[in-house]
Amino acid sequence: MPRILITGTSGQLGFELQRALCLFGELRCPGRQQLNLASRQAVLAWLDAERPEVIVNAAAYTAVDKAESEADLAHAINAAAPGAMAEWAAANDALLLHYSTDYVFDGSGETAWREDDSAKPLSVYGHSKWQGEQAVRAAGARYFILRTSWVAGVHGNNFAKAMLRLAASKDQLRVVNDQFGTPTPASLLADVSAQLLARTLANDEQPYGTYHVATQGCTSWYHYAEYVIGLAREAGWPLTLPGDGLQPIPSADYPQLALRPAYSVLDCHKLQQAFGLQLPSWQQGIHQLFATLDAARRG
Repeated sequence: MPRILITGTSGQLGFELQRALCLFGELRCPGRQQLNLASRQAVLAWLDAERPEVIVNAAAYTAVDKAESEADLAHAINAAAPGAMAEWAAANDALLLHYSTDYVFDGSGETAWREDDSAKPLSVYGHSKWQGEQAVRAAGARYFILRTSWVAGVHGNNFAKAMLRLAASKDQLRVVNDQFGTPTPASLLADVSAQLLARTLANDEQPYGTYHVATQGCTSWYHYAEYVIGLAREAGWPLTLPGDGLQPIPSADYPQLALRPAYSVLDCHKLQQAFGLQLPSWQQGIHQLFATLDAARRG
């Protein structure tokens, strides 16, 4: 069975990838103490020692606002590290799965973004992820770059869990209503990754490249919060937030250090056509996520 490196296993995607990929090979899941992704030399040394046949890079510097003042660290983890992985994969005939973000786009217009649209990141975080994509493509390895958006999982921190926590302790919430995207469960992204890996292990002649992976549809942060909190009300969660306690606001009323794309919906037709996959609506995805959270709360 192949040796499979999964980075970022303490995060919400890495957690799900361990579940989804455990049957495909012998997993190697080093923590930060074992693998320093901020050091290119450390990455290459670890790969030389462990020699994985598959590299699944779910690690990333994701503190979008903090990255504005930590550009070097964001670049090291989001660009230099995947570049080193891709170069090693090319030299050792390994497969690389790497994950990127809707934040590589500037969010202009109201048309879903395709894989070949021009990247114009607005933030240090988005720029570092775009540099990582470019480094992976330039290395000449077999790779899949999976761009996704608004990831939410059972494990780790995310917007959905934050809204549920705040709705149980606040009597008013103000949420931005002029930024649009698509919430994507980490479990869905991991399952798609498993599909791509299974097909590659069965037949090496795959259409490698960059693909968008997200649920279908579009929503704002405000309507996303409204939907999640509505599910909690229906399930009988003890909320302190009254029915009129959720208020929509413009981005200007919630200033942040890093600019966010106003419209970052991803067009996923390329993935669906190439691999015959059907992606659920964002409501279905979040409903499934909530059902898991609700079951855990009830014990």
